[in-house]
Amino acid sequence: MKLAGTAMLALYVSIGATGAQPTNFEHVVVIVQENRTPDNLFYALCNTQHCSTQPDSKTYNIQTTNWLDKDAQGGVIQPTPAPLASNFGAGHGHPAFVIMCDLNPQTHNCRMDGAGGDTCRNCPPNAEFTYVDNSQHVVDPYLFLATNYGWANYMFQTNQGPSFPAHQFLFGATSAPNPSDDHRGTFDAENMGNSPKVGAKNIYGCIAQPERSVQLIDANGQEKKNNRIYPCFEHKTLGDLLDRKSFTWRYYTPGAGDLWSAPDAIRHICKPVGGRCTGALWRNNVALNPVAVLQDLRSCQLRNVSWVIPSGQFSDHPRIDTNLGPSWVAAVINSIGGSPCRNADGSSYWDSTAIIVTWDDWGGWYDHEPPKFLPYPEGGYQYGFRVPMIFASAYTPKGYINNERQDFGSVVRFIEFNFGIPMGKLTFADARSPRNLGQFYDLSRTARKFQPVPALVFPFGPGGAKFKLEAPDDD
Repeated sequence: MKLAGTAMLALYVSIGATGAQPTNFEHVVVIVQENRTPDNLFYALCNTQHCSTQPDSKTYNIQTTNWLDKDAQGGVIQPTPAPLASNFGAGHGHPAFVIMCDLNPQTHNCRMDGAGGDTCRNCPPNAEFTYVDNSQHVVDPYLFLATNYGWANYMFQTNQGPSFPAHQFLFGATSAPNPSDDHRGTFDAENMGNSPKVGAKNIYGCIAQPERSVQLIDANGQEKKNNRIYPCFEHKTLGDLLDRKSFTWRYYTPGAGDLWSAPDAIRHICKPVGGRCTGALWRNNVALNPVAVLQDLRSCQLRNVSWVIPSGQFSDHPRIDTNLGPSWVAAVINSIGGSPCRNADGSSYWDSTAIIVTWDDWGGWYDHEPPKFLPYPEGGYQYGFRVPMIFASAYTPKGYINNERQDFGSVVRFIEFNFGIPMGKLTFADARSPRNLGQFYDLSRTARKFQPVPALVFPFGPGGAKFKLEAPDDD
C-alpha cells in the first residue's frame, strides 16, 4: 500500500491510545558509525553470550581465537586487545580489500587471511588482528543493544572500500556517478586522497575544488589509473523518493563538503553555486550539526527518516575517536525512547520508530566471515566485508539474532517498504538486495517498554560538555 505522509499519520495508531496495532513505523532513524567489524568491536560480547562461527538463532557469529593470517606461523594468529580510541588505523581502500580477501581463483571465495598486508599508519605489529578492549566498559552500550534488540550476524557493507562510497550506498543505494554506470558495474571506489595543488584539506561532493577526483572501479574490479571523476554524481536517492511521497527526511552531518555528507555529492540536491550547496532539497534537509538531532527530538520535530552521522570525536573511527562513540549512540536512542513527544495520533516516538545502527565500512580490521559475491556486472564491487548492525524498536524481540545475509541495500529496501514505496524503485542496490529487514520486527506484538541504554558519559545537549565539530580522518 502506498501511503502519503498525512495518511500514514492517520493510519498509525499507538497501542497505548486505542489498543490497535501499527501498520508501519512513523519514523526510521539510521545511525551510522565508522570503521569496525563484528570480530573487532563486539569481541567482548562473547564474555557473556554464546558465540560461534557456525551460529544458530541464539548464537552470535563472532570468532575469538585462531584468526587467519597467511603470514603467521601455522597460518593463524591469536587476537590481542587494543583500546577503542586507538592511535592507529589500517588502510581500508579497495587495494586493502583485495589483500585481506586473498581471493581463491578456483573457488572464487575470499580466504580472509590477508589482513595486515596494506598500509597501516603508526601501527604496532599485527594491528589489524586486534579486538576492542572493553575492560573499562566503553562499549557496554553496544553490547546492551546487541543483546536487548536485533543483531545481524551477516550484515555486509555494499562496497569494497572506504567511507565516501559507503555513505553513498546508505543514502542512494549506489556510489556510481549515474544510473547507467551503476547498471554496468562502474562505481566510485575510493575517497579522494590529498592533492598538493589545493592543500591538505579535501572537500567532497559537488562543492569540491575543481582539481579533485575520485577513483572509479569497473565490473572486473580494476582501478585503472586514469579512470577518475569529479566527486559530483547525478542519480535519484532515497531522499528523492521520500520527498516525492511527501515524507520528511533529514541528514545530520558534521559539515558541508565532508566525505560523510552523502547529499553533497548529488548534483540536483546540492545545486552548487560558488562553492556552496544551494538547492532547496539540501537547505531543507541537511543539518550541519549532528547534535541537531537531539535538538529536533526535544522540540518534537523528528522527521520520517533521519540519517545520523557523528562528529569525528563521537565516531568509532580510529585515531580520531575519544571513546564517545558508544555514548553518542546511546544518547540518540535514549532521546528517542525517553521522549515525551507524541505524533499527531497520540503515539509516542518510541512506539513509532525503527532505529538502525550500522557501521559504514570494515576499517581494515580483521573479520572471519567472507563476503558473498554477486553476479557481474554490479557484483564486481558491490559486496564488501562484514560490518555490525543492530535493529532496535518496540516490536523487536529481546535478543533476536538474524542469520540472513543483509547489506546496505537491505536498509534502503526496508525504508522503501515501510513508507509504501515499491522496493527496488531506485534500481540500484535496493533492487539487488534480497532482504528488507522485515524479520527484525513484528508489528503485531505488544510494544515493549523502553529501557534506557546505559552509557558512561552523556556529553551531549543541555548541560553537556561543549565541543567543536570535527570531520573524520580523510580515509
